Amino acid sequence: MTQEEFETLLQAVAVRLTEEALEKLFENSKSFENRARQVLKELGKIPVDLDPDAQAFPDIVLGQFGIEVKFTEKDTWRSVANSVFESKREQSVKYIYILFGKMGGTPEVKWGKYQDCVMHVRTSHMPRFEVAIDAAQSLFQKMGINYEEFRVSSIEEKMKHIRKYARGRLNKGEHLWWLEDKPESDHAVELNVRFFKNLDEPEQRQLRAEAALLCPEIVSDGKGGAGKNKYDGAMMYLITHHGVLVGRDSFSAGSVTGKVTDKGGQYVMKGLRQIEAEMLAAAINLDDALFIEYWGEGCKPNNRIKEWLRRADKSAKNWVPSKELFQKKE
Repeated sequence: MTQEEFETLLQAVAVRLTEEALEKLFENSKSFENRARQVLKELGKIPVDLDPDAQAFPDIVLGQFGIEVKFTEKDTWRSVANSVFESKREQSVKYIYILFGKMGGTPEVKWGKYQDCVMHVRTSHMPRFEVAIDAAQSLFQKMGINYEEFRVSSIEEKMKHIRKYARGRLNKGEHLWWLEDKPESDHAVELNVRFFKNLDEPEQRQLRAEAALLCPEIVSDGKGGAGKNKYDGAMMYLITHHGVLVGRDSFSAGSVTGKVTDKGGQYVMKGLRQIEAEMLAAAINLDDALFIEYWGEGCKPNNRIKEWLRRADKSAKNWVPSKELFQKKE
């Protein structure tokens, strides 16, 4: 069967399934996929596996052709799809298509070429494609790489393209979940989110130091302007990189920089003095990708404190961090 003949068959299957959906909605994705297999077998006069591996990609394999079946009860042509790594891909498949059953609004079934339908990637737990029938522009066009080249790339290369794409979509103050280049160290927080207040003191001090180092804006005046949201970056870092939740009200001098017992003066300054040793350690140990993410550029470990002080001096209004902090020889 040629590619043109297969696409003609796929169109006939979509028409048949649309007619059936208009008479009676498919109840769920399982029933829709099962019926798609049966109609393919009937109209194509070809053998179709009616009991496949549930984890296989694509869902239906017909020699060199494959069909990924999507289904929704909503009135949308958009859906989350498979992992970008395609670890379960059937290697004999050369051409992949999407067969999409939309039961919301006016029920309809459409098909499209897989590489044309992939239009976004989500990076929450595992980076996954999003697909949409009749997408204006495919994800691969946005990334400047064709699908065939992308799919045979190493995991490291795939993640480079995905990170570049994701970073281009970030709004001010937003950060990526994934930063690392190697799959064995891919960034993912613990499933059980922890409360900062419940951590033991050594871990609190370490996390305060890391957050403070990456987010020098915490030294700014909290009375409006840049100081109004000065803890946003630090809070974002703790939740996205450590799965640690801390409320804005408690994320003040007492939590971002440590407890200050003596009253009066510059509380943030006093708090930072308490964790200077932890900040020095963080400057040496944190991955440079984090500084690229939070500072907008990389920085060699032995220059990070100096650079942090320069940035902190620009943020502080009523004191000069470089004259008060890290006065001992580093």
